[in-house]
Amino acid sequence: MPLSFVRNFAAFGWLMLAAAIAPAVMAQERPLTPEQQQKQRAANAECFSCHSAEGLKAPPKEGLDLRKLRGLLQHPETFYQSDHQKLLCTKCHNEGYDEHPHAADARESTSTCTDCHSKKATLIEAQFEKSVHAELADKITCPTCHNPHLMRIADKQSDPARIVAQDNRVCLGCHDSDEQFAKFAPEKKTRPPIDDIHAWLPNTRLHWKAVRCVECHTPEVAAGEMLSHQILAKDKAEKDCLTCHSASSALKTRLYRHLVKEEQQRLGFANSVILATSYVPGATRHPLLDTLVLGAFAAMLLGLLAHGLGRFLTRGRRSKEAQQHDADDGKNGEHHG
Repeated sequence: MPLSFVRNFAAFGWLMLAAAIAPAVMAQERPLTPEQQQKQRAANAECFSCHSAEGLKAPPKEGLDLRKLRGLLQHPETFYQSDHQKLLCTKCHNEGYDEHPHAADARESTSTCTDCHSKKATLIEAQFEKSVHAELADKITCPTCHNPHLMRIADKQSDPARIVAQDNRVCLGCHDSDEQFAKFAPEKKTRPPIDDIHAWLPNTRLHWKAVRCVECHTPEVAAGEMLSHQILAKDKAEKDCLTCHSASSALKTRLYRHLVKEEQQRLGFANSVILATSYVPGATRHPLLDTLVLGAFAAMLLGLLAHGLGRFLTRGRRSKEAQQHDADDGKNGEHHG
């Protein structure tokens, strides 16, 4: 078979694959018209009529397995704030979901993340293979960490605190829970006390409320690239405080990189985008205030030196005055006597 034919056939195959997944990807990017949104939510409402707390309380259909349904509930208000908010439930839950109850093997036909995100998946898989989680590849999938009904990527959010809470919930959900850790850890491996292995980090729990685990546990990437899925081992994780606590703070290219374009030197503060939500000593500095504080400190030192020098130079005169004072007191005592 001619090599040119093979190349053309492969190129055609890739073109057809791209054409198949492009509508789903583009659907997430384009804003829905009010009519489209109304139609989409009406269709999804049929799913939420069962798969929600309300559906569990008042099942709309007879014969539902409520015990099984309890583990398959979703929150519509949360879903409509997630990355997939513009999609129909049936975009992923398609074959086998039309009947009620759904087909027993319907889950096997559910679309996977790579069906739409194949390009990202190729990059992520290469990073994941170098990750400490690589040995758990048979247990961990994309939805293990990235719940498709909940997650919202960082560049779509404006509040760093919400980004931190969302992303750290993923990490700490396993690494701060014996029950969850046991589901994925190798056999007989116990969860190391997370506070103990981070004992070197001052105010550990406060850090986890202000920055993400991945700030220190992933390698740095080029500007504009998504954070790496290569989770670093503890001996390779970042432990230099100045990486964040300095004027060239790594937080600018990590947690705050999606906001740094909008706000960088507001009111004269370095990294003012960080200062808007967190006080990071060393990173949120103001050159004028630094100068004023240093000037005040220098003035205090000069004042102390001047005072000390003055006392040193006048010590002789003060000694004579003290002697004269003592002599006068002596004479006065004799006179009164």
